[in-house]
Amino acid sequence: MANIPYNLARVQARIEAACKAAGRPENAARLLAVSKTFDAEAVRVAHAAGQFGFGENYLQEALDKQAALADLPLEWHFIGPVQSNKTRSLAERFDWVHGVERLKIAQRLSDQRPEGRAPLNVCVQVNVSGEASKSGCAPAEVLELCATVARLPRLRLRGLMAIPAPAVAATDRRAPFRQLRELFGELRRAGLEVDTISAGMSDDLEDAIAEGATIVRVGTSIFGKRTP
Repeated sequence: MANIPYNLARVQARIEAACKAAGRPENAARLLAVSKTFDAEAVRVAHAAGQFGFGENYLQEALDKQAALADLPLEWHFIGPVQSNKTRSLAERFDWVHGVERLKIAQRLSDQRPEGRAPLNVCVQVNVSGEASKSGCAPAEVLELCATVARLPRLRLRGLMAIPAPAVAATDRRAPFRQLRELFGELRRAGLEVDTISAGMSDDLEDAIAEGATIVRVGTSIFGKRTP
């Protein structure tokens, strides 16, 4: 845990270098620290080192951490698969949901977001690699789904999210991120006010940033290897 501040600084340096290499401002992509399976104390250490946003995949684990860290001004992102029985807690307790892939889920999040709270930030998840095991809508469905989600009350459509399959060759590494950027461009050309591409992790954040990622989701390079 003592290495977390050092690791955070290294990841931030990678992000800034990748932005510079891509000809983008050094703050064009921000870091989301993926704290799943790590305890509340690890999150507290990361926050003390300057980290604000944290991503969680498992709802009950996240709710427990939120309770333990209620004294800190953290931004909570849910980045795991979204099931219907989770939507109320997500709508009530999170600032962002990255894995919206169906209109039914978006509608439930909208209906269950408490009145008086800021709109829930959502990203539509795209299955850019076409993997049967991965969540996400098909690329051909993105524009229609996003246009509908953007009209729902108490939600704010921010953009797109993807978890591409690992590339089998170095020349393929940027292809799924490029596809995501092109889909994002289609949304903008259609008049949707989107500003977020959530893509890239510890092993491929440079490729994602080169293709326009604005949020990179990094866990292992900050907190270390996860135990099974």
